[in-house]
Amino acid sequence: MQKAFRASIFHCLDDPGEHASPSASEFFDDGLLVVEDGAVVGVGPAATLLPGLAETVLVEDFSGRIIMPGLIDCHVHYSQLDIIASYGEQLLDWLSRYAYPEEARFADADHADQVAGAFIDELLRNGTTTALVFATVHPHSVDSIFTAAAARNMRLVAGKVLMDRNCPPELSDDADSAYADSKALIERWHGQRRLGYAITPRFAVTSTARQLEAAGRLAAEYPDTWVHTHLAENTDEVEEVARLFPERRSYLDVYACFGLLRERSVFAHCLHLDEDDRALLADRGGAAAFCPSSNLFLGSGLFDLRAMTAAGVSTGLATDVGGGTSLSLLRTMSEAYKVLHLRGQSLPASRAFYLATLGAARALKLDEHIGNFLPGKEADFIVLDPQGTPLASRRTGVASSIDERLFAMMHLGDDRHVLATYLQGERSTELPRS
Repeated sequence: MQKAFRASIFHCLDDPGEHASPSASEFFDDGLLVVEDGAVVGVGPAATLLPGLAETVLVEDFSGRIIMPGLIDCHVHYSQLDIIASYGEQLLDWLSRYAYPEEARFADADHADQVAGAFIDELLRNGTTTALVFATVHPHSVDSIFTAAAARNMRLVAGKVLMDRNCPPELSDDADSAYADSKALIERWHGQRRLGYAITPRFAVTSTARQLEAAGRLAAEYPDTWVHTHLAENTDEVEEVARLFPERRSYLDVYACFGLLRERSVFAHCLHLDEDDRALLADRGGAAAFCPSSNLFLGSGLFDLRAMTAAGVSTGLATDVGGGTSLSLLRTMSEAYKVLHLRGQSLPASRAFYLATLGAARALKLDEHIGNFLPGKEADFIVLDPQGTPLASRRTGVASSIDERLFAMMHLGDDRHVLATYLQGERSTELPRS
């Protein structure tokens, strides 16, 4: 059964770049998105498409709003929802003081279930329709997040955290249990509905060579799974990895030597890389998750998008909650703009939205399914309301172009500006908005 949605419509066809190439995106001031059986049938000017619709097709009118593809979060920790905005510290101290004690609470399966549901609802409220998610070391924490996502028909990739050293005993597994537990979870969840599994060593500091080797075996046995971990976030972390793996050229080389750098490998942060690292990352098909809010909050450093792009590394935007301070990718775009401004780089609005839609889909190797409104893609989209707050209404009301409106929205917007979130053409059932 067909249905249609009328509004202003924006989506990207390619990376607009630092100079916002107009051919890389499409905008229809009075547009129509046509959906059938959860997939996009067509998109274009309403005046062109409306006459071709059958009289029985329901048209939902969102005039004055902007429809765009659902937002995609390339790296986030669901277990850290309740420690978002915890004071200070840099990475390694922050993990010990906040993250590890909080993750220990997930030994309780009921707690994992409750947080998973709240987390998914918050993502949907913020317009995020796909996410790559860290669970905890507990296998049932993966069951909890997948169950919550499946109940809402959300596309989600997640995995059990692997740690067998330099972590609290209650959060430690070992190489054999990491392999066995992950394998069982892959068999149970990967490819079910809209779910995918990510092999998830936390980072090289907390995994022995034996555990990383086990993770690499899983990656080879299940090549259509993802690999999801952290890379070069903090200088102290980089130095510790060099101490633990003195035989390896770099932090990235540690992952590469254990078979964890391949297509569908996604590395969060990637702040302290050299030219050789970026070339290797691109050559092997790995991708970077740009986490500006977290990098600023923990004082970790400034992401170099220009260098990543020049090297051919796919990059997507990420909130990295709880180090990040918001699940809103709109707010995260604002932080990305500031990070790149400090680097002497520009981030036009069209490119910011690209990094959270088609660019993120490419980074996750999901652009065959999501990321824009090409016919056949899954109809995950949001309705963005420029009048979500009085100030945003005033600012967008005097904007002279879609670029200006989107730029204002990425700096003034948050969950109040996401009027509705749709998954495969159906309005999501997230918690009511206040």
